[in-house]
Amino acid sequence: MNHKNLSDVLENTSYTIVKGDLHVQINDVVYDSRKANKDNAFVCIIGAVTDGHKYIESTLQQGCKVIVIERDLEELPVLDAYRDITVIKTESTKKALAAMAAAIYDYPDKKLTTIAITGTKGKTTTSFMIRDILEQHGKKVGVIGTTGIYMGEKFIENPNTTPQSYEIHKYFSMMLEEGCDTCVMEVSSQALKLDRTYQIMFDYGIFTNLAPDHIGENEHADYDEYVYCKSLLFKQCVHGVFNIDDEETSKMVKNAVCDIHTFGFNSIADLYADHIDYIVRPGFIGIGIDLHGTIEEHIEVSIPGKFSAYNAMAAIMTAELIGVEIRDIKAALSNTFVKGRVETVKISDQFTLLIDYAHNAMSMESLLSTIRKYHPKRIVSLFGCGGNRSKLRRYEMGETSGRLADLSVITADNSRFENVMDIIEDIKVGMKKTDGEYVVIPDRKEAIRYCIENAKAGDIVLLLGKGHEDYQEIEGVKHPFDERVIIKEILDEIGDNYLK
Repeated sequence: MNHKNLSDVLENTSYTIVKGDLHVQINDVVYDSRKANKDNAFVCIIGAVTDGHKYIESTLQQGCKVIVIERDLEELPVLDAYRDITVIKTESTKKALAAMAAAIYDYPDKKLTTIAITGTKGKTTTSFMIRDILEQHGKKVGVIGTTGIYMGEKFIENPNTTPQSYEIHKYFSMMLEEGCDTCVMEVSSQALKLDRTYQIMFDYGIFTNLAPDHIGENEHADYDEYVYCKSLLFKQCVHGVFNIDDEETSKMVKNAVCDIHTFGFNSIADLYADHIDYIVRPGFIGIGIDLHGTIEEHIEVSIPGKFSAYNAMAAIMTAELIGVEIRDIKAALSNTFVKGRVETVKISDQFTLLIDYAHNAMSMESLLSTIRKYHPKRIVSLFGCGGNRSKLRRYEMGETSGRLADLSVITADNSRFENVMDIIEDIKVGMKKTDGEYVVIPDRKEAIRYCIENAKAGDIVLLLGKGHEDYQEIEGVKHPFDERVIIKEILDEIGDNYLK
């Protein structure tokens, strides 16, 4: 990055100069004290766990010349010991970081078409549906979300649904360098609460749905705050796309500054569906929906379930607003998939094999109930539970699978520092509350092999819990374990005669 005047980097930040002046050159802003040096500005972020103001002295010892604070000076006596520094005070260092990062990267958000998605469920799937539609239309699309950062052939792991503001602008800039013209990103309630998307005016904002989630220490104080934070997105987008069937939509649009477009199964929506076909055929499991309103069309979506209809309508309405032709929308959605989210792995015309990230009772119940609508001969549910996590989750998942699946195959997930058999015994506690049939196969590869070798015509086999993950964590070590690779290995080992 080129050096910039501090005054230029602060052009969209409210501040006062406590010490020094603005006639200093910097080439970056940092909020990790370990990265501070003579060429960058250190922004003291106050987080849930730590406070950047505690690390001011170490950054100064590393040669940092610019410090951005929000605490009062009397709380920071170390600053008095350093003469040749500039200290900037602002009401919110989180907002300052966002504004300064945008300036450092020359406002990349303004050079992209930006699409933000918020809601409790459906954000990831909707984002990839939109990506597939827009790329079918000829655009090059980057994605920021739960499963990582995607831009062309590049992939970057992402620990948070929505990264810190600095990283957002960094990724926007990288997307432009990769030739992207559009970015679709998941925007979490925490990101909105913590100003990670501060000063970004998204071109399109999407609301999927809302249910109680992320409420507790270091997250949201209560459900009302959770709802309010979600609604903040619609104060910073031009066009808003809303699920009219969700009871919280009225709160989302209450203070919105965007224009409003609605979708759902209610005929008062701008785009609505009045019918769903549950379709399963060799190599395809999904839905067909009849659309009315702004689009009159029958569209097939290659992801099963009513929730996929909602996600698809959100994607379709956004694409329509952008100007995508219906033929591109239909072509993309008939082949769309999201890694690890009800992902079809085609290995047989006799049965259907799906990989999904469902790793708690609620998501398992939703998925198994959805799959039952396809009238399979059997639902085979393979799953385990994470170690060093709540035992209640294990009981609940065992009971849910026992109640809703025809056969449960209990196996390992990320056992971490627990013995896998202890975890399985906990799962069996819930399983035994039902009359569901089950087998225990602790080795996950062998459990998958069992499911493939014993599948019957018309079965739907679900490999649950790993989803997009490509590892198993055992005794603190992450071992390679991508279920798609494992399936291929199994097929190579046993041959395909059993499929014929």
